[in-house]
Amino acid sequence: MSDIFDSPIARQLAELNAKKKSLKKEIAPRPGKTRVLTVSNQKGGVGKTTTTVNLAAALATFDLRVLVIDNDPQGNASTALNIEHRGDTPGTYEVLIEGMPLREVIQASPDHKNLFCCPATLDLAGAEIELVPMESRETRLRTAIEQYLKETDESGDRVDYVFIDCPPSLGLLTINAFAAAEEVLIPIQSEYYALEGLGQLLGSIDKLRGYLNPNLRVSTILMTMFDKRTNLSHDVLSEIQQHFPDELLDTVIPRSVRISEAPSFNKTVIGYDPEGVGAVAYKEAALEMAKQGASTNGN
Repeated sequence: MSDIFDSPIARQLAELNAKKKSLKKEIAPRPGKTRVLTVSNQKGGVGKTTTTVNLAAALATFDLRVLVIDNDPQGNASTALNIEHRGDTPGTYEVLIEGMPLREVIQASPDHKNLFCCPATLDLAGAEIELVPMESRETRLRTAIEQYLKETDESGDRVDYVFIDCPPSLGLLTINAFAAAEEVLIPIQSEYYALEGLGQLLGSIDKLRGYLNPNLRVSTILMTMFDKRTNLSHDVLSEIQQHFPDELLDTVIPRSVRISEAPSFNKTVIGYDPEGVGAVAYKEAALEMAKQGASTNGN
């Protein structure tokens, strides 16, 4: 009879408990300046919004101040953060189209201290067309973020991270996000077609760097929906490691029912199942990202 204390489940529980114990001892360093990241992948279904809200919530648990700008008309990031975004709630649309200051539309997360959100309503779906004839149509979000960061710096409430969640298409909403950020965070699902989507995204970033934002760079790549039981997951991971050794985080996000369930309860997995494998993985990824950023920002 096999030893139940040396079974695969027992080993997984021991590993999870060791990770949780280690995380409690960790302190995430503040970046030298606010890091503005666009979370993007032109392929849908890779965990883009899930990664945005869970990394943001994880960083907030380390006492860092984090702002999520929901730049996707579907408003999924707003839903996961339990942020009001129905009807005439002001949000990203008013910032882009009406020039409303970010400070007037930002809401504090009811579930996570230090976490804030600029919500997206269905009105944002029409912004793609409304932006076309407007002056500075590609840099309106950049202007709004720069003004907000200046105000928070002066008031002593500096934001450490800004995450911009955008649609999977490369329209004016996404272009505004790329123009506003210095960093691109790319979540990649561990499947073959993900590599094809990555090539398309990198090509788009190169073009945008040339004429719109020379400071834009891919700083972080995170593997999501990783299934360590399959050869395919390991093959995709190996391929990404080979081409992006500096950008790819060591942490991988496993496939997890809890991660998938959380948004239906208007929660991040950090709030829904804080002790589970999904939450622990996102906390590890957030910590790794914070340390990576501190080293490159001279902290």
